Amino acid sequence: MKIKDILNSKKVTLSYEVFPPKAGASFEPVINAVDELCKDKPDFMSVTYGAGGGTSNNTVKIASHIQNDLGVTALAHLTCVSSTKEQVAKAIDEIKANGIENILALRGDIPKGGEYPVGEYYKYASELVKEIKSKGDFCVGAACYPEGHTECEHKADDIRNLKIKVDSGVDFLTTQMFFDNNVLYNFLYRIREQGITVPVIAGIMPVTNGKQISRICQLSGTYLPARFKAIVDKFGDNPEAMKQAGIAYATDQIIDLVANGVKGIHIYTMNKPDIAESIKKNLSYIIGDNQ
Repeated sequence: MKIKDILNSKKVTLSYEVFPPKAGASFEPVINAVDELCKDKPDFMSVTYGAGGGTSNNTVKIASHIQNDLGVTALAHLTCVSSTKEQVAKAIDEIKANGIENILALRGDIPKGGEYPVGEYYKYASELVKEIKSKGDFCVGAACYPEGHTECEHKADDIRNLKIKVDSGVDFLTTQMFFDNNVLYNFLYRIREQGITVPVIAGIMPVTNGKQISRICQLSGTYLPARFKAIVDKFGDNPEAMKQAGIAYATDQIIDLVANGVKGIHIYTMNKPDIAESIKKNLSYIIGDNQ
């Protein structure tokens, strides 16, 4: 089923993201995590694309297992950075051969110190979106950045670039993680003013380990509210307390989002089924088939 149809058919959706094993790591733990996560019956599940191509070969394999073996709609990630144009074409063919209808088109993170683009690579996600659309009847998603892309100096320019990407054929957007819901609400207002009307799914990262914070800030420049910082300062050195507090914070974020009309929630699970399951249980009467 196409994700754009799922988004239109339900008032509130809950979806999960998983990632393939690192190069050389065991495949079994990831499959076990996927199997457990699918027991929650998410509306769809996305599978990331390994940086530098190291784990990208597993993306379609995992997505196919999710959709064809477990009966959950799969969303396969595809990036410009990790694959040449020829490799992208082969990946799209493989995705199609496995009956997967949904692709998340991303530029991807440029390796530190690396030059990009070089050789036969797509430069922008908008180019990748057009290529995917030309290859078949795919539902194509893309990323958006409520706080602005780290490489873009001005938010207005970032939104103009987003409009170009959406106009190239994007059916829905998924946000980068954020910890202050007002950031998302302001972003939604700004993009709607610029004529971006596709559904926007809110990406939620449950922070259950205090050590995650420095890496999150380094990679994305995400704003951390004082309330969130206080939680990490108080519980960051107590793993079980931090886990419980992180689940509670993510749950509270989602409740507020749903109460304010956000209809799509996407949880970055970090391949941890117990955390996703705890959040879903906390939302059992808030996000349900009748919502």
